[in-house]
Amino acid sequence: MYSRETRVLLRHYLEQRVGKAELARRFGVSRRTVYHWIETAQLDRDLDEAASYKPRPAVPTKLDPFKGVIEARLQMFPRLTAQRLFEEIRSDGYAGGYTQLKDYIREIRPREPDEAVQRFETPPGFQGQVDFATFNLPWGRRYALVVVLGYSRVLWLQFFARQTMQVLFAGLESAFTAFGGVPQELLFDQMRAVVIGDDRLNNGGLVLNTEFLRFAAHWGFRPRACRPYRAKTKGKVERPIRYLRESFFYGRTFLNDADLNAQAERWLATTANLRIHRTIDEAPLLRFERDERHALKTLAASPYPRLHSVTPSATSKKKPGYQIEVQHRPLSVYAEAVR
Repeated sequence: MYSRETRVLLRHYLEQRVGKAELARRFGVSRRTVYHWIETAQLDRDLDEAASYKPRPAVPTKLDPFKGVIEARLQMFPRLTAQRLFEEIRSDGYAGGYTQLKDYIREIRPREPDEAVQRFETPPGFQGQVDFATFNLPWGRRYALVVVLGYSRVLWLQFFARQTMQVLFAGLESAFTAFGGVPQELLFDQMRAVVIGDDRLNNGGLVLNTEFLRFAAHWGFRPRACRPYRAKTKGKVERPIRYLRESFFYGRTFLNDADLNAQAERWLATTANLRIHRTIDEAPLLRFERDERHALKTLAASPYPRLHSVTPSATSKKKPGYQIEVQHRPLSVYAEAVR
């Protein structure tokens, strides 16, 4: 039996009215063989096979009963991640695999490729990255303070009602306590609580808030700031904020601030810090416990002394009110806090 290409070519010659003897000569066969091909309809076999071909019936899968739910969720929240949907349908009884679900979601909801960003790596305990992210809730706007350790990608976050220096101080101290130590440096965006002025693009200098310098010296880390308009140098925290929006916040409901932070804490412990991170190819918490926890600097013996109110003495002739007590220290003490 000759190849499909030979049969197609022979059919073409017949349609061009090439004689049987000439066909036998061109193909190196006898005229009887050419007549046999024609009489047994071998030249039409390819057309018959194409006409009779039918796609195989779909094989039932464990995902089938959940496809309607998945489609409905994506119609309402089209950016839900495959991991998030996997957790949801698994709690409803799905016993299949994650890959099957991910392939199905890719089929019904194509995704744009992530923008390529140049990545740099830091050694254990060297750098943390910090940023605020804004979220709108039914009862008002809330700000998530997000801290990520650069080496392990371990995340810490908490939601606050305001975005102030005192909130930043309280949040960072909570993050240091959760990590069990302090990284050598923290990288910030151009947040006003940290950066007063930045003229580095014009060969000038960086001016940091004096109170923040005192806070940094108290905890023993060096503050750094991204250059203006180059926030992607802080990509290790920018990408987790996107992950926070898609995997945690998007499509969930919250009762109040306490419930919001409780769900966030649970998400960090059960999902964010246990997932296999695509860049480091392992769970952030595993990498942190193995390599980074012991590389962090020791926690300060006490919290940073806050500005606090003082009750006027009984002999004071001033009108009742509040006096702000500020600890004044020479700035030379904090010179090592800024690069």
